[in-house]
Amino acid sequence: MESSDNKKGRLTLPSEENFYDETLEMIEKLGADAIRDSDGTKLPDEIKDIENVDIYTNFFTARDLNDFAKENKKEWSRYYLLSEFVTATSESTEIYFSSKYYKEQIEPDYDYDPKKWWEVIDRTTGDIVDTDNWQIDKEKDVVKIKSIPFHVYTVTFLAYGIWDPVQMYNYITNSWKDIEHQIPIDVRYEKSSKYMEERLEKWLIDNPKTDVVRFTTFFYQFSLVFNENALEKYVDWFGYTNSISPETMIAFEKEYGYKLRPEDIVDEGYYNSTFRVPSKAYRDYMEFTQKYVTCKAKKLVELVHKYNKKAVMFLGDHWIGTEPYGKYFKDIGLDGVVGSVGDGVTLRLISDIEVPFTEGRFLPYFFPDVFYEGNDPTIEAKENWIKARRALFRKPLDRIGYGGYLSLAYKFPDFIDYISKVADEYRKIYDTVSKDKPYSKAKVAILNCWGKIRTWGAYIVAHGKWYKLCYSYIGIIEALSGMDVDVEFIDFSDIKNGVSKDIDVIINAGDAYTAFSGAENFIDPDVVTSLREFVYNGGGFIGIGEPSAYSKNGRFFQLADVLGVDVEKGFSQSINKYFTETTKDHFITKDIKEDLDLGENKPNVYALSEKTTILEYSNNEVHMSVNDFGKGRAFYTTGLPYSHQNTRLLKRAIMYVSHKEEELNKYYAEDINLEVAAFPKLKKYCVINNSNKDITSKVYDKDGQAKEVTVKAAELIWIKE
Repeated sequence: MESSDNKKGRLTLPSEENFYDETLEMIEKLGADAIRDSDGTKLPDEIKDIENVDIYTNFFTARDLNDFAKENKKEWSRYYLLSEFVTATSESTEIYFSSKYYKEQIEPDYDYDPKKWWEVIDRTTGDIVDTDNWQIDKEKDVVKIKSIPFHVYTVTFLAYGIWDPVQMYNYITNSWKDIEHQIPIDVRYEKSSKYMEERLEKWLIDNPKTDVVRFTTFFYQFSLVFNENALEKYVDWFGYTNSISPETMIAFEKEYGYKLRPEDIVDEGYYNSTFRVPSKAYRDYMEFTQKYVTCKAKKLVELVHKYNKKAVMFLGDHWIGTEPYGKYFKDIGLDGVVGSVGDGVTLRLISDIEVPFTEGRFLPYFFPDVFYEGNDPTIEAKENWIKARRALFRKPLDRIGYGGYLSLAYKFPDFIDYISKVADEYRKIYDTVSKDKPYSKAKVAILNCWGKIRTWGAYIVAHGKWYKLCYSYIGIIEALSGMDVDVEFIDFSDIKNGVSKDIDVIINAGDAYTAFSGAENFIDPDVVTSLREFVYNGGGFIGIGEPSAYSKNGRFFQLADVLGVDVEKGFSQSINKYFTETTKDHFITKDIKEDLDLGENKPNVYALSEKTTILEYSNNEVHMSVNDFGKGRAFYTTGLPYSHQNTRLLKRAIMYVSHKEEELNKYYAEDINLEVAAFPKLKKYCVINNSNKDITSKVYDKDGQAKEVTVKAAELIWIKE
């Protein structure tokens, strides 16, 4: 499958029926060594018989099995869902609990006694409403409550998933017609579990020409629920909403010794979003699910190996419970992981997984929402490649590829020419990076409630998409994904007894009271003492947004003494704040040439004393500052959306707080549009142009010696030492 030839190998293309000659042409042009099917396509035997090309075939473990599902309704997958919040205006209130959900996706489950498995909650008091005080009209999907006027009520109900949400998404996106809706089933039920294994073995026997089985994915879909208009109502790429069932809750209680409540799943309507500080019950439930999924997935992988095929997992769709950075994942025994690459963050999310090989699907997918007359798909392809490419230099994918309908992409020859160039460039990068560890200037640790299990997953809502309240933070991770530093993700338990000596800089970033800022963890004396000691003895600390935020003991930022700033929450307006003088010339801000973009502003930050060095001050508030604390240093800013300037700003901040200013000019380009990736053992480095314009700049080698180079738009050049 692999090749050191930069014109061939390490590339997977989609294909389909009635496209044999064109597939051969594309294999030759792009140097592909593997062909795959996609959701909605099948590979005919003539394509499977192409020589020297591996065949990837999708296998849907928990869907695309309607004959079985229709005969075993009680084993369909389920959700716990929350009704709308309804204000009672009398002593009797009716809640049409499923009215805001898409009726083709979910159906209330009355097979399990609602009085035992549902909850009605008085959201004004937080109390569970006694089951004697509510009744169900199953014909109308209505709960009738004996209510207290002007209290607010919700119904948490159990619902069947009657249409797989990914097939539904693809159905809508591709305007499919007359395709049967696939009903997902739940591996927690014994008959379904046995059927999945038997069905896979039969499939393996019936598909001898398949070389790689691509599980899409295993059992539980990430949280994706649609509203009554078939629009996305709730999406969380890390959500466990669709993994629950009464059988699961019974098994959980047996193992953990306490009952889960429906509220432990719906979580006041937040559904345990990754931004929520996880409760003990939710952490236990995640671990419980991971152990079960690992056990069941391992059996399927062993079956694949029995038939001398490779087993890979798609990091998407039904991936919940596999958690590639969790402690059970390695036990599955997968040969590889495939995922969609939207940017540098999602590339590293895949490439850092410890499996025999990793593979990324680059954008755009060959779908009609992009490949239509009058549109230029090359634009998206260029943006995707330039953004993701820099991350390849830190940790490369072992393979790349594309998905969708090759027949659509084939109609756009300029696009095909461009991705042919991408494939060649990727292979050259891989050939180099796989032979030497890239040079690193520092080790940076991202501190939040999730730590390692959300490696490269911090701040993501939906895979690779922009959201207003997190772009200011995900920009940090995007910048780091291709920066010449090593990155580790840690949680608060990792530092309670002291910070690891190999860490140079700790970054804590996020909105107050979220899992990424840390909330109540910052009123743990062991946590704040450990962090203060780390900085005081020479470590670096970077706080972004509302770091260490928790209003208590006279402070909002619990590490205000380290940061040199705090937030006026309205309680201390009577105390004068005199420190407003700005330092214009500083190491961190030296490369700022454009207007600053610090994202969603955090208002009313102020300097604690004259010792705080203010780097940006406007509207009577601090937006950027540095502070000495003992032998160490801290940097604060309100946000850092991804941009070339902000990437440079963060890099300079890392070098400054770690006392490594003099090392900045090693393997370094003066122009912010350029980055340098160095491979000392190979005695060469690469200058990468991350912009769409030609750049001429001074570039420094390992000894800090400069020479002027020109790198064409979006190109890169290799320099031997």
